[in-house]
Amino acid sequence: MKIVISDDLDAGAVENIKKAGHVVYKPANLDTELADADALVVRSATKVTKEFLGKAPKLKIVFRAGVGVDNIDVEACKARGIKVQNTPSASTNAVAEIAMGLVIGLFRNLGRAHHSMKSGKWEKKALMGHEIERKTLGIIGCGRIGCAVAHKAHALGMKVVAYNPPPRIDCAGVHYVELDELLAHSDVITIHAGASKETENIINAKSIGKMKKGAYIINLARGNMVDEEALYNALKEGKLGGAALDVYKEEPYKGKLLELENVIFTPHIGGSTFEAQDKIGAVIAEELKKGI
Repeated sequence: MKIVISDDLDAGAVENIKKAGHVVYKPANLDTELADADALVVRSATKVTKEFLGKAPKLKIVFRAGVGVDNIDVEACKARGIKVQNTPSASTNAVAEIAMGLVIGLFRNLGRAHHSMKSGKWEKKALMGHEIERKTLGIIGCGRIGCAVAHKAHALGMKVVAYNPPPRIDCAGVHYVELDELLAHSDVITIHAGASKETENIINAKSIGKMKKGAYIINLARGNMVDEEALYNALKEGKLGGAALDVYKEEPYKGKLLELENVIFTPHIGGSTFEAQDKIGAVIAEELKKGI
C-alpha cells in the first residue's frame, strides 16, 4: 500500500503510519506521487478538492490527522468511492489541557506578566488576577473535547454550563442551557463546536453584547467561529476582559488583534503534543492495516 502524507506530521506519527505500508512524506512533487497513491494523509494545509482528487485516480482513502474534515470535499470523495476518516479522539486530552491552561492564563494575566517582565518591568500590583474556583465556564460545543474540558474544569471547582443543540452526550457535571443563557452567565467561554453554517461567527457583536462585562473568551475550534472585528472592538473598549486564540480565519495570523495586550495567542497548537501525535499515527496505521 502506498501512503502519501502531504502535510507536516510528527516523526513519531510518521513512524507509526509506516507500519501500514510504504510512506512518501511531504514529496517535492505531490502530483507525481498522488498518481499511484492508495491512501492520503492530510492535516489542515492540504485542501482536498474535486480537482485535487483528479490527480489521484487510485486513491481509496483520505485520512485527516485531526478533528473535523472541513478541508476535504467529502461529497467528491463519496462520488469516487473514496473513504474519508479522521482521528477525533487522538487529540482530545491535548486540546482539553490547553483549554484549561488558557483559562488560568487569562484569569491570572500570565501573558501580560511574561511580556511585562521581558520588557524590564515589575508590575506586581497591576497584574492582580482572579481565581477560577467557583467561576462559571461556558462551553460552546460539548462533544468529545468539550466534555473533557468540563471534567477538568469541574475538578478545579468551576461551575460548568454548555450549549449544544440535540443530540447531546451525557457529560457529568454539565448543565445544558440555551446560548443566550450561557452568554449571560459565563465568566469565561471556550469554543469546541464543529464547523457548520450555524457556528460561523457564533461570537459576534450581538452575542458579545449579551456577555458579562469583563468576561473572557477562548477559541480552540475554528477561526471562522469568531468575528475578529467584533472581538477586537469589545477588547479595546473593555467589554471583554481578554481572549485566548489558537485558531484564526487566516493562518498564519497577522491581524490587528496582535496589537492588544489582553489576548493570548498560540499558533494552532491545540493538538500539538507528542502524545497526541503518536496516538494519531497509531490510529491511522491501525485503520489502514484493516484494509481499504
